[in-house]
Amino acid sequence: MAAVRATPASPFPGLSVADPDSGDQRAIPPELGPNSIAVLSGPTFLYSNAQGDVPPGSIGGLVHLDTRLLSGWTLTVNGSELLVLRSETIEHYSAQYTLTNPELPGLPPNSLGLRRLRYISDGLHERLELVSFQLEQARVELRLAVDADFADLFEVKSTVRDRSAEISRNHATDGSELCFSYRRGDFSAQTRVCCALPADRVEGDDLIWDLNLGPREVWKVDLHVPLPHGLGVVEPVRGDIADVFHGRADDPLRRWTEDRAVLRSDSMPLERTIRQSRDDLSSLRLDLEVKGQQIMLPGAGLPWFLTVFGRDTLITAYQTLVAGPALAKGALLALARLQGETCDDFTDEEPGKILHEVRSGELTRSGEKPYGPYYGSADATQLWLILLSEYWRWTGDDETVRQLRDNALAAVRWIDEYGDRDGDGYVEYATRSPEGLGNQCWRDSPDGVCFADGRIPVLPLATCDLQGYTYDAKMRLAELFDGPLDDPTLARRLRDQATTLYERFNQDFWIEERGGYYAVALDGDKNRVDSKTSNMGHLLWSGIVPPERADAVVRQLMSSEMFSGWGIRTLSREERPYNALGYHLGTVWPHDNSIAALGLARYGYRAESNRISLAMIEAAEQFGYRLPEALSGFDRERLLFAVPFPTACSPQAWAAGTPLALIRAMLGINPVDGRLVLDPDVPEELGRITAGRVRAFGQQWEVEAVGRSGHVRLQPS
Repeated sequence: MAAVRATPASPFPGLSVADPDSGDQRAIPPELGPNSIAVLSGPTFLYSNAQGDVPPGSIGGLVHLDTRLLSGWTLTVNGSELLVLRSETIEHYSAQYTLTNPELPGLPPNSLGLRRLRYISDGLHERLELVSFQLEQARVELRLAVDADFADLFEVKSTVRDRSAEISRNHATDGSELCFSYRRGDFSAQTRVCCALPADRVEGDDLIWDLNLGPREVWKVDLHVPLPHGLGVVEPVRGDIADVFHGRADDPLRRWTEDRAVLRSDSMPLERTIRQSRDDLSSLRLDLEVKGQQIMLPGAGLPWFLTVFGRDTLITAYQTLVAGPALAKGALLALARLQGETCDDFTDEEPGKILHEVRSGELTRSGEKPYGPYYGSADATQLWLILLSEYWRWTGDDETVRQLRDNALAAVRWIDEYGDRDGDGYVEYATRSPEGLGNQCWRDSPDGVCFADGRIPVLPLATCDLQGYTYDAKMRLAELFDGPLDDPTLARRLRDQATTLYERFNQDFWIEERGGYYAVALDGDKNRVDSKTSNMGHLLWSGIVPPERADAVVRQLMSSEMFSGWGIRTLSREERPYNALGYHLGTVWPHDNSIAALGLARYGYRAESNRISLAMIEAAEQFGYRLPEALSGFDRERLLFAVPFPTACSPQAWAAGTPLALIRAMLGINPVDGRLVLDPDVPEELGRITAGRVRAFGQQWEVEAVGRSGHVRLQPS
């Protein structure tokens, strides 16, 4: 009987892995409803329903550095839930919930007005304000039910282990504080709920205020749940809640945002989308200490990915270089400091490899999960080299490039010695960890790489995007060794290797049938995995497609089978496993489309690139000018409006970076020999585009374009 072989869906056949993290996510909703609200600051967030409540057993709660500090936070009046009048975020870190009461014994409906003001900084700050519109005294029991389960974020996504026997309570008898403590082995966590106005009673884990309110009498209480000392956002907003909400408190993130490039356009949707992207990138910014150095870089996305990633962080940093180099430099330095040094099967670490993901929750710190950090990404190393090159092209920062020379050499050694597992010249992947990811390219769901008939290929896999990135990385690194790294011999060798890869790739991955296209991968038997995917857009971006084949690739990407009207689908509708709601089987990903738009522009297909850009901007307009992580692949002409992927992260870093990459594609803006060069092709629908405070080569520039004409000029600092 033939042995069962490893596939991305089953990397270790016959091995039972408890609760594997397959990338699946619990839906948002059901438990919190379609109007759920999140407030976040760096690695801290609170998800609630529209009332501002976190019902026990839901995915909601206060999460900091992958540990849920609050799993229940429910407010009632006289034993009843409140009714929502309107709830909205104010800034990414703050929200206001306006509520009233239903009909209750002795209390007519709408006789109370209750406002919750909430913001996240050095902890959760919340103000409860209650006003009575009764003509006589109103007796009100206001109850806040609190719970803390200290679940690891990985459990929140799936099944939470019951820690109740290990959680101790030390609540203050005077009602001024609730305190929950948890310890297991070397891991410990604590949640304190501090009341500026002590509760009249504490029942179990509930704070209760017994109120007698006169007509129009206003009552309020401030609550604070502090974060652990020494961890979190370096410069949180601080101040009285009213000052924070009215913009009177100092906000370091607002200062950071205002220092970015500014875009103006005749198109209001474009301008508002860019502004929302700027705000979202600000909200996802992580100020972290990495091996003793303070570093700023973007976290990947809310709610599951507010942490350091390799692929996501690097692509976001690349997309946003047009707005300034700070995120790119932070990403390069942080990931270099955590670059692989040894071989570790459990974490998929190898010397020179750039990490995939870092976590700090209990399951990681106890060694049950391999994320401290986890290195299961076959493309982050090449993307790090690509970003290093692009950062240098935009800044001319020879010093940082020289500082990272050894990291660059280690990265290219990883590509040749570990990435190429069998010496055939291609980078392949197969996890060595029972907890590892089966797919280690950007299509990292278990079925993200499949044959046209739906079969899952055997490992190891050499996906086409990995080869394109490797080609681009070596060409770019050769440029650096001809320049600031000053090793022309190595530069020649890298170019020779890239040229060989180019030639072999175009022989081995090209499929002549069905109009001509590139296979998504070679499987473990070197068979072409023959599905048509959006990865072909990545090949244009990397430059590995010969000019004579570009027409065929573009026709495939922009065909009705692949272009939904909102963007390029991850998988063609021609293929058997196509699913408009499949994570990588037919959805439309904004970041994926931004890479394709840049690739199309690189090969001179500006009309097709603009078609993607306009579709993305129109999609953003339907979601409050914020692109979600992914859109469903339904045809635009049938549904008339865009449909989000059910569990899309929002905000999400590389979706937030997408509009900036699209601007770059439309403006044709590139750094060349210490100056910015413009080659615009701005769609008529967008009119004039003006970008100020664009940073390049240590100076500020202003860029203006309309149609195919434009100019670049230096701005005073």
